[in-house]
Amino acid sequence: MMLADMGADVVRIDRAGAVRGGDPANPPANVNARGRRSIGVDLKSDGGRNLVLRMVADADVVFEGFRPGVAERLGLGPEDCMARNPAIVYGRMTGWGQDGPYAQTAGHDINYIALAGALAHMGRDDTGPVPPLNLVGDFGGGGMYLAFGIVCALLSARSTGEGQVVDAAMVDGAASLMSFFYGMLHTGFASERRGENMLDTGAHFYDVYECADGEYISIGSIEPQFYAELIEKLGLDPDDFADQHDRSRWPELKAKVAAVVATRTRDEWDAVLEGSDVCYAPVLAVSEAIEHPHHVARGTFVESGGLRQPGPAPRLSGTPGSIRRPPPHEGQHTDELLDEMGLGVDEVAALRASGAVA
Repeated sequence: MMLADMGADVVRIDRAGAVRGGDPANPPANVNARGRRSIGVDLKSDGGRNLVLRMVADADVVFEGFRPGVAERLGLGPEDCMARNPAIVYGRMTGWGQDGPYAQTAGHDINYIALAGALAHMGRDDTGPVPPLNLVGDFGGGGMYLAFGIVCALLSARSTGEGQVVDAAMVDGAASLMSFFYGMLHTGFASERRGENMLDTGAHFYDVYECADGEYISIGSIEPQFYAELIEKLGLDPDDFADQHDRSRWPELKAKVAAVVATRTRDEWDAVLEGSDVCYAPVLAVSEAIEHPHHVARGTFVESGGLRQPGPAPRLSGTPGSIRRPPPHEGQHTDELLDEMGLGVDEVAALRASGAVA
């Protein structure tokens, strides 16, 4: 999605057997699939495999998400593709990576971030680890690192004429995202015990608090000047809260902050804290976030394919991204893509008759 938003012509190869048709006027609601076209191909057939290799010959990038070794068995591994296009960037997205004891093991985001040491530090001291949706493994440590690796490899290929493999393992990416915390552990500034650190709900000045109406607000008053304003805005005793970084008092001070926040509704705290230097924001549900005045002013959420959704990010001043097309149905663009490749009517008919494409 990120590459497509920024102008890449992305083609998704779907299983021919998964093609069921579908009305282009009613696209799927899978926002992450926006901006790409779809072709239905049977990769296990000679015709399908050869067709993909023809596509590779004119492509800049190909990437796959099979278990290690599957692409090679299909005849579509890095060596096969680079034989057709030496400058191709070959991306590989897996959870565990292309090698290592877990390489052939099934898994999901929650498993990858658990092994990376990330999950253990998410949650409170009186609860077990709390999965942060699938943001850290699938998207942060996976898709974003793959996109970054692809762009890096493309820059190299443009100057050297040589492609390379991008091994994007979600467990590697999740570990990389934890670099700052690993550094704090090495310096003794952080504890491995969940809920005792400044950024993991241990500190009274960096947490979410429940309001009188059951809604929540977020506070992140790390710097001294922001902390001082927090104490003032909440009407707390500055002397009692003077030693911001005395960890032995954090639980006691947190309880006092929580008691004050619980006396007003979220909207009431919004009126007090919004626009201040407390480092504050209300905790919003998705439906609320879409309508928040800040997002409305910036156009953070856009309308496309009948769905309100996050717009392209980041924002480039000279070549801004855009949503070029809605998510496709499987095989929606098969004929269009075969025509662009210059296949004749008879060749297309033969591929369809054999089941190589759909």
